[in-house]
Amino acid sequence: MAVKAVLLDRDGIINELMYFPEQGTVDSPFLPDQMKLTPFAVSSINRFHEMGFKVFVISNQPGMARAHFDEATFDSISRRMRELLKQEDAYVDGEYYCFHHPQGSREEYRVVCNCRKPKPGLILRAASDHGFSVPDTFFIGDGIVDMKAGRAAGCKTVLVASVNGFLLKLLSEQNAEPDFLVRTLDEAVKVVERNTPVHRT
Repeated sequence: MAVKAVLLDRDGIINELMYFPEQGTVDSPFLPDQMKLTPFAVSSINRFHEMGFKVFVISNQPGMARAHFDEATFDSISRRMRELLKQEDAYVDGEYYCFHHPQGSREEYRVVCNCRKPKPGLILRAASDHGFSVPDTFFIGDGIVDMKAGRAAGCKTVLVASVNGFLLKLLSEQNAEPDFLVRTLDEAVKVVERNTPVHRT
């Protein structure tokens, strides 16, 4: 049987974004105890598994490149995400991260790469590793780079976002309009359900 896949961005989709008042920025968690799941993360991931999908994380994580934290801390943050999911009997089938940033302060991560979204490298690597058909795959994210990466790879794209005229204008200008627009990850599950062919044996 062919592998079916749903790809999820991490920050803002699986876990909540953090506000850092000292920098005045919204960013990924920098510490394990800042990792908090979004309201629909567990139920949505479990529903995807019930539908026969494997669920993979596809995420830019330039925190090490920007010296926000080190490798051990990132591993702890990822482990915390898996622990929180496991507490609710949920899990992801794989995690794919790009740690690079072209203006990173750490030289080893200051790289122009093919894996940093909006490029499709992480998606294509996951497809190669797990044998899923990219055109039959749903990529669910909350940003323009997610939609552009999904389009570049050839996925069906689902944007989780409030209906925001400025964002929609940017998406149109950058040729990154999603195939589907929803307000929550829970609504994204319904999109996947409605747009997945039923195979009867």
